[in-house]
Amino acid sequence: MKIRENVNISELTTMRLGGPARYVIEVETKTDVVDAFTFAEEKNLPTFILGGGANTLGHDEGYDGVIILNKIRSLSDKILDENSILITAGGGEEWDDVVAFATEKDYTGIEALSKIPGSAGAAPVQNIGAYGQDISRTFVSAEVYDRVERTFKTLKKDDLNFSYRKSILNTTEKNHYFVVSITLKLSKGVMSRPFYNSIEKYIADNNETDFGPKNIRKIVSEIRSDKLPDPKDKASSGSFFKNVYLTEDEAKLAEEKGIRVYRGKDGVKINSGFLIEKAGLKGQLIDGMRVSDKAALVLINESAKSYEDLATARKKIIETVKNDSGFTLEQEPVELV
Repeated sequence: MKIRENVNISELTTMRLGGPARYVIEVETKTDVVDAFTFAEEKNLPTFILGGGANTLGHDEGYDGVIILNKIRSLSDKILDENSILITAGGGEEWDDVVAFATEKDYTGIEALSKIPGSAGAAPVQNIGAYGQDISRTFVSAEVYDRVERTFKTLKKDDLNFSYRKSILNTTEKNHYFVVSITLKLSKGVMSRPFYNSIEKYIADNNETDFGPKNIRKIVSEIRSDKLPDPKDKASSGSFFKNVYLTEDEAKLAEEKGIRVYRGKDGVKINSGFLIEKAGLKGQLIDGMRVSDKAALVLINESAKSYEDLATARKKIIETVKNDSGFTLEQEPVELV
């Protein structure tokens, strides 16, 4: 277990903002997990669990507590039968490494989730999803540390109450559990068509005929690299705003206003990037935050020096979209407070 003091949150998160955290503890084993929470309890300090920092925003005043970094690594598969496989990944594994491991073995179920930044342990927290797949569709269980009961236990899929970008881990039971590992059930085969428009367009433009997991991973990776900045190269939290989900009645009203509505396997929605672009904000630099000119739902920190810069830019974007289309955008990254 590695303990550091006064570490800037900007060093731990991909948006690269945030003041000093009083303590940062890296945990690599289950024993480390228990010791880290005991350390915080003995010092009477709050804790915040952090993975890769891709979906977290730090504040200027820092964090007067203990940030626990999940560095538990392990990756294995277990064949159940000729069509079904279980994959178990340590919570500290890079999520994209898990996808790479699965697709190299021709397992389907998470290939469309390629190149999503963050850790495996964070994946079920916000039910990550893209291009018609999300974690809830393959999730079997998670081994967790219950910090209240001070014991390790297993949470099953139904326990997590998954919904769009939500689970109990970031809502009703936020900060209750530490994810030690996750287990997913994948299968042999290919994704079923029709795919999302961007994938279908890529297939048509490049005369693709292979829809196996490895090739879909390649396609998704190329689409994402073209549209979404790599947080290692540009300070960003990826998709900053959630898509807007609608009832069918709301969708019809939106369409009457000329707003593009998508009806897919995961529900009826408006792409938040479309609303931002429609409001004339695509490519704009607002208080140091650049609205990406390739994917308007992405904010890139070009010159923002503080969380307040980000907060001001966020407010202006939300207000502009609200005035333009009547819809209120909701932020996707969580706040480290």
